Amino acid sequence: MEKELQYRSTIKSHPYFYMETKSLADLMLQGFNENEIKEKVIEENIFQVTSETRKKGIASAILKRLQPLDEYLIEMIHNSDIETSKTIVLYSIMKTDRLFFEFMHEVFRDKVNYQDTGVTDRDFYTFFEAKRQQSEAIAKWAEYTFYKLQQVYTRILFEAGLIKNQKDSREVELPFINPNVIDHIKNLGDTKYIEAIIGE
Repeated sequence: MEKELQYRSTIKSHPYFYMETKSLADLMLQGFNENEIKEKVIEENIFQVTSETRKKGIASAILKRLQPLDEYLIEMIHNSDIETSKTIVLYSIMKTDRLFFEFMHEVFRDKVNYQDTGVTDRDFYTFFEAKRQQSEAIAKWAEYTFYKLQQVYTRILFEAGLIKNQKDSREVELPFINPNVIDHIKNLGDTKYIEAIIGE
């Protein structure tokens, strides 16, 4: 699916959103449709933000991420152990953000496969430089965009439990993921997404 997606940098303002995603997954399980969920987000201020524009923006970003997930995975976001739940949210981001998936697949997966200790500033620089060479669209992005992307990617990895800290070595730490969820995602034909998280 990622090949059909255009490169975007919108993740800068739409980071991990774990608790927010869990809340919307619960509403979906209760049978609310997207329009009803957006209304509840605004009326009940589920995300505890003041701006209506921000409420709508967060809701739209999360609902977009939840769209590729089937009912089983949405249920497991809400009902499984926290490490598995967080991993499914990470998977949903990879499914909907091409550049982030490529970072996970090309950089993080190699860290796991080769038992490298951590994700460095150099890793980010090398990855973004390569993408600038490969994509005219990315080449047009401002330097500040890459600075913010590194910040957000680091925060996502930390909040998802894949690194122990957000500075210096960013030591890699693998989560425990419910084997049934791993098998389910693989059966969907998405083995590469699992490998991007836990290696091959």
